[in-house]
Amino acid sequence: MSFKNNITSVHLDVLKEIGNIGAAHAATALSNLLNTKIDMKVPYVKMASFNEIMEFVGGAESVVVSIYLRIEGDATGGMFFVLTVEQANHFIRKLIHDDKFDFQDTNVSDMGISAMQELGNILSGSYLSSLSDFTGLKIQPTPPALTVDMFGAIISYGLIELSQIGDHAIVIDTTIFEEHMEGSESVHGHFFLLPDPESFETIFSALGVL
Repeated sequence: MSFKNNITSVHLDVLKEIGNIGAAHAATALSNLLNTKIDMKVPYVKMASFNEIMEFVGGAESVVVSIYLRIEGDATGGMFFVLTVEQANHFIRKLIHDDKFDFQDTNVSDMGISAMQELGNILSGSYLSSLSDFTGLKIQPTPPALTVDMFGAIISYGLIELSQIGDHAIVIDTTIFEEHMEGSESVHGHFFLLPDPESFETIFSALGVL
């Protein structure tokens, strides 16, 4: 049986703690970018099958904005950060000061795309930096690739890139609170972390929880 099938609540608690530290770093960077106070939390981390992952974003046919990057170094794999189009639009409109920006426009602006890639860089980079600090492993992300498409098509691309992966991923739920934003208006995104099979054991061995 592969190691990832033996991941326990202890492993996930460690990943949640790492996620919250990464989220705190990302919140500081986002606060500076948006010129407003941002807070981020990781409510939960769990293992999920790809069928379950589809449901996190409303089904395979739900159109989302996704940042995908490869993870390289001592531990390898792939990572997606996924937001609904509405939530992505909210952030980018504030970032580029354009209330009409929409990822689903046929002529979406290069400025908005660059801003979303930067957002993905900040979030994924903060998480991976925290993971690297905790494990002592050298982990680097590749430049992010942005896609607006049905989530089923997006995740399928990632699985082709990671052809040796199994049928589960680590889901890192992320909640982003903006100053003066009510709880019901908070933005929910998801990281889907897909380590290559051998990297599950590498990561948790380095954390001392194998």
